[in-house]
Amino acid sequence: MSEVLTEVRDGVLIITLNRPEAKNAANRALAEGVAAALDTLDGADTLRVGIITGAGGTFCSGMDLKAFLQGELPSIKGRGFAGLTEAPPKKPLIAAVDGYALAGGFEIMLACDLVVANAQAKFGIPEAKRGLAAAAGGLVRLPRQISPRLAMELALTGDFITAQRAYEIGLINRLTDGVALDGALELAASITANGPLAVAASKRVIVESRDWSESDMWKKQTEALGTLFMSEDAREGAAAFAQKRKPEWKGR
Repeated sequence: MSEVLTEVRDGVLIITLNRPEAKNAANRALAEGVAAALDTLDGADTLRVGIITGAGGTFCSGMDLKAFLQGELPSIKGRGFAGLTEAPPKKPLIAAVDGYALAGGFEIMLACDLVVANAQAKFGIPEAKRGLAAAAGGLVRLPRQISPRLAMELALTGDFITAQRAYEIGLINRLTDGVALDGALELAASITANGPLAVAASKRVIVESRDWSESDMWKKQTEALGTLFMSEDAREGAAAFAQKRKPEWKGR
């Protein structure tokens, strides 16, 4: 059985963590599978958005501790935990969360661009309860995505929070009463309807601008967006709007 399954639907690559018997805990094989899937996502012009989810009603419970005790690390050099946390894809990646997103699973979610979750999902970084720390980016990404005081509370107590609470503090984009993947596919469809160059450039600016100074902001934004406004897609978008028709994107 493969630890990671992939499926393509309408330009969307669905990446499924497939270790339900272990609540999709990450081992080395899972990390390798995710890294390979993300290479496919970024390498194929026909793929526009990625969705990462878990099989069996759980997103990911973190690191496979049994494998860890045997000396196996669920990381890829240069890619990080689960083949993702140090080097997310250039294209948009949506986390579709059912059940639990805990520890490393929570950190996988934090590395994604967007999150859709079932209303019954639970979230947390309980590493401190085990004498550990969230070393796969959680301690850095979490206070960038929510209030630093709330991030401190989650990290130091290790307590879980509900999907509703996660939504209220801005960790989740959309809540759904159904399977999270269905909601994620709806969100992905809203993205794939737009110009691929515009989507890629917009994500790049949002991600990279976290480190920009005020004095560098306009120069760096121009570098990132400059060619976009001269592209065929930009002209097509304007023409389609004027002609009241659906644009036909070329990605150039």
